[in-house]
Amino acid sequence: MEEQQKLQAYPYYWGFTPEEDYYELQGIRGSKAFFTSPTGIKLFTRSWLPLTSPPRALVFMIHGYGNNISWTFQATPIFLAQMGFACFALDLEGHGESQGLKAYVPKIDHVVEDCLSFFDFIKQNPEFQKLKSFLYGESMGGAISLLSYFADPKGFDGAILVAPMCKISDNLRPRWPIPQILTLLVRFFPTWAIVPTSDLMYKSVKVDEKKVIAEMNPARYRGKPRLGTAVELLRVVDYLNQRLGDVNLPFIVLHGNADVVTDPNVSRELHEKAKSGDKSIRVYEGMMHSLLFGETDENVEIVRSDILSWLDVRCNNARTINID
Repeated sequence: MEEQQKLQAYPYYWGFTPEEDYYELQGIRGSKAFFTSPTGIKLFTRSWLPLTSPPRALVFMIHGYGNNISWTFQATPIFLAQMGFACFALDLEGHGESQGLKAYVPKIDHVVEDCLSFFDFIKQNPEFQKLKSFLYGESMGGAISLLSYFADPKGFDGAILVAPMCKISDNLRPRWPIPQILTLLVRFFPTWAIVPTSDLMYKSVKVDEKKVIAEMNPARYRGKPRLGTAVELLRVVDYLNQRLGDVNLPFIVLHGNADVVTDPNVSRELHEKAKSGDKSIRVYEGMMHSLLFGETDENVEIVRSDILSWLDVRCNNARTINID
């Protein structure tokens, strides 16, 4: 109990070390700013860059539903920056420190437009113009990464899809007649937070001590999904399911076979159906939804190593092969 009370006081997921001091200890430099979207919404953004060497490539990162970029999500871009990659991310509308009603995603096309606008802004920096760029998305962020690719097929050199939301698990997807009722209600009450579902964090994170840390995230959305968000996400996953065969960029998809939030079988289907000549898949035995934080440290290192190996090959201009 005393240890848990101490944890509750953490201002950062790593403890009490001030953010800039922590970045310096990790050998990276970080920054944060606000970016105004094409629709005038202020979006909170972060960057994590190598401290002592020019970046090898750009990694544009998109978080999942209800999450944000300032808590445990940071662990992955910090690691990638240590490995020489310049990482950039934004809190999506209605998430974290960005403007918008919390966890309300009425139109995912607008979210995609926000992401592409921010990523294009970064690419215009002369320091980065000759570098390869990769999408990285977790869960809902994986779906948005694919939608970003469809919206800008020539804009990226590849994608890292971590437990992508190409289908909501049947255990979580509302059953008839609930979807039909939601579709009717959303016309009148789109922002109502009444969709029946349990807190996804507890279904995503395996390690109990890490559940405590994840729960401390001050910006994590803890309410029930809003009607408009739920209906829009159901529409998006149905759309993506129909377009798995249209994916034609290099990608690696990573999924735990014990994931009960998004469906690992759809990741297998994506790998099988995609037109990409360069496509890789990793399905991890016994791992859950939060692959890059919620697992044991040993499992997190396995997933990180697979991501890094994939990036290494594609940034060294070596001949690429499928990793099945």
